[in-house]
Amino acid sequence: MVRTSERSQRGGHSGVSIEDVAAAAGVSTATVSRAVRGLPRVSPATREKILEVAGQLGYVASSSASGLATGRTKTIGVLAPFVSRWFFSKAIEGADRELHARNYNLSLFNLGGHGSNRERLFSKTMVYKQIDALLVLCMALTHDELDHLQKIDIPLVVVGGHVEECAYIGIDDYAAASTAVRHLIDLGHRDIALIHGDDETDLNFDVPRVRILAFKDVMQGAGLPTRPEWDEWGDFTVRSGQEAFRRLWGRPGDKPTAVFCASDEMAMGVIFEASRLGVRVPEELSVVGIDNHDFADAMGLTTVGQRPDEQAELATKMLLDELDGATGAVRSAVAPHELIIRRTTAPPRA
Repeated sequence: MVRTSERSQRGGHSGVSIEDVAAAAGVSTATVSRAVRGLPRVSPATREKILEVAGQLGYVASSSASGLATGRTKTIGVLAPFVSRWFFSKAIEGADRELHARNYNLSLFNLGGHGSNRERLFSKTMVYKQIDALLVLCMALTHDELDHLQKIDIPLVVVGGHVEECAYIGIDDYAAASTAVRHLIDLGHRDIALIHGDDETDLNFDVPRVRILAFKDVMQGAGLPTRPEWDEWGDFTVRSGQEAFRRLWGRPGDKPTAVFCASDEMAMGVIFEASRLGVRVPEELSVVGIDNHDFADAMGLTTVGQRPDEQAELATKMLLDELDGATGAVRSAVAPHELIIRRTTAPPRA
């Protein structure tokens, strides 16, 4: 007797799941998924057997598929915690550039800054009916989510940082943050504040932690103290940078001569708020960020630059090459970063 499972949501028959087809054909669910979606790395005999079994059971791979043998949707999913922030919008732009060139569509899944709808996306909507591969921007995946993806063999790449158990593309965040802090130290700064990222969502991403660690390690290596009262947090937005600077500068006692911000948007907030409070940049306070945001050049912001559009474009190319049969196309890669010195950093006043 055929059992019904949640995974039957992927099929066109409400009572038949991908596990049912796999059991009847004597293969794995991943092999069934590849066979019915027309993907490579399945022998002709195995594919024929699976399609025959699937047809007998009434299983259809995708609601948007034209048939079992052409089960691809020609659509790549992009999962993002936000779409309004610079990194994510640039990454989406890069992914879409490659997809357009290869005649694929982009399906955007926006978590809106929180993960409350993740279960729905992974269990039904996103994976089972709409996409051939998944590009994840700046967030980790749970073991259950990874298990879902692996069972049906959905190619996956994470863009924007290191994630355990996944191929990922991003800059070396530890090295990038270290470069920014060393720049301040090389200018002669000894009193350096930190405005780090501390995203209060449940996205479980390690980029904020790695950049904090780099700051502390470089400071310690230079024999400089990291003062708790000069440690502030933000959520990678301009507004949070403004609020962090207000808290930092409003405390009694000594003031730092420089501040390392874990993103350009927070650095811009610092510069805006410093100007409002009459603090001159860089004469009284040097400011450095990470990203090379589109507005960084106009603001004269010293930063460690990266290209999220190129990272996502490369990741998308890997996914499409994998779908086209290039075994091993999906792999981890470190993207370049570079120190870009502009007007917001200078030696401290004597």
